[in-house]
Amino acid sequence: MSWNDVFAATALEQAALIRAKSISCEELSRAYLDRIDALEPKLNAFVTTFRRRALADARSKDAALKRGDDLPVFHGVPIGIKDLNMVRWSRTRMGSKGMIPFVSPVDDLTTAAVRRGGFVILGKTTTSEVGAMPVTEPDIHAPTRNPWNTGHSPGGSSGGAAAAVAARMLPIAQGSDGGGSIRGPSSFCHLFGIKPSRGRVANAFGREDREILYTSGPIARSVEDAAALLDILAGFDVGRPHWAPAPERKYRASSATPPGRLKIRFATKAPIGTTDPEIAAAVERAARVLSDLGHDVDSATLPECTLEEFLPVWQDLVASVPLIRWSRAQPITRWLVEAGKKLTPGLARERRRALEARFLAVFDQADVWLTPTTPVAAPRVGAFANRPPEEAFNEAARIGGFTAAFNITGQPASNVPMGLTGAGLPMGLQIAGRKFADDVVLAVSRQLEVAMPWRERIAQID
Repeated sequence: MSWNDVFAATALEQAALIRAKSISCEELSRAYLDRIDALEPKLNAFVTTFRRRALADARSKDAALKRGDDLPVFHGVPIGIKDLNMVRWSRTRMGSKGMIPFVSPVDDLTTAAVRRGGFVILGKTTTSEVGAMPVTEPDIHAPTRNPWNTGHSPGGSSGGAAAAVAARMLPIAQGSDGGGSIRGPSSFCHLFGIKPSRGRVANAFGREDREILYTSGPIARSVEDAAALLDILAGFDVGRPHWAPAPERKYRASSATPPGRLKIRFATKAPIGTTDPEIAAAVERAARVLSDLGHDVDSATLPECTLEEFLPVWQDLVASVPLIRWSRAQPITRWLVEAGKKLTPGLARERRRALEARFLAVFDQADVWLTPTTPVAAPRVGAFANRPPEEAFNEAARIGGFTAAFNITGQPASNVPMGLTGAGLPMGLQIAGRKFADDVVLAVSRQLEVAMPWRERIAQID
């Protein structure tokens, strides 16, 4: 088997190769680290790699396999951790010059779960500054670029994770999502990603999360890989489940089982701005495929919401990030934080609850909603740079127009690739389910993965 064949394999397929002793953990990690070294100058997907530590960990995993130890699902498979998360004995920069230079002696709860899942952590992937923007262009490094076209962004804030998986610098990655930060980059990079239900995955920092917008989740090249990683992050394979009601089965199993006839609604009109006609047409094609598969599918209208209504919720979230030196942050981040710190106490919570009630009154009318993940294809690198902060943010916010509503409600939502635009840029379909119905979202995503194959299309970055 050639290295190209290995890099083309899914994370679970690589885990099987390791168990069969067709390849060692050390060989696999070393090959990925070499590939990262080769492609990193083109993509800027990592803020740091852990070559010495990763190879030592891989060797210890080879020894465990030789001893016949009981091994977790992803034993020896490489992964990256987003730089909003803490990895023991490494800095967390959060994409900002304002972050205090702090080396954490411990993993956060998300990283700890990943480690228990058997992964070898190769490094930390890039993020927009404190996760605030839907493109990954912080001041601490050059812009992260999209493997499908390096003149374009891979999105944000999990831009480095998506770029690395799309370029086969990693077989799978951890991301996080507060307004579309898993789904947007997955859409722009032709990958599968899912934002789990609120409460499905424990907050990385141990915070009370019954109203927090963001959560961690997988970015992968197959639905099965993502489902298996979600089993780990949610505590069903390692650790313990969080407060959301547990599913009847593990997600890897339920994702492979047709969900039965569902009531599905689709919408293509963008809440902010307009939807690219190519993307709207692709959503309609996917809706017809699901109808042909036996689902009850009809068009519908999304609940109304303006950016002005949502903005205080986002400003409050960004202002809560524990940066110390806000004066060193980017202008857009400072603009958000300054407004967030001036908000009337409780306003953001009241606004979020009001929006959630409005959204759920509509979303509860169907089992599943289909929308574009983003109304436009990946923007060019620098599209929002050198503009007044409010103007730049308002324009960038279009990218999250379809995704942010499901962070407000806490519903699960995924991105499924649905082809390329005429310009060769990926398009994505968002699939959202009822609260805690992560299994349904995964099952419908898998139906489309089979009916509309997308995995054979890969970015040609070499």
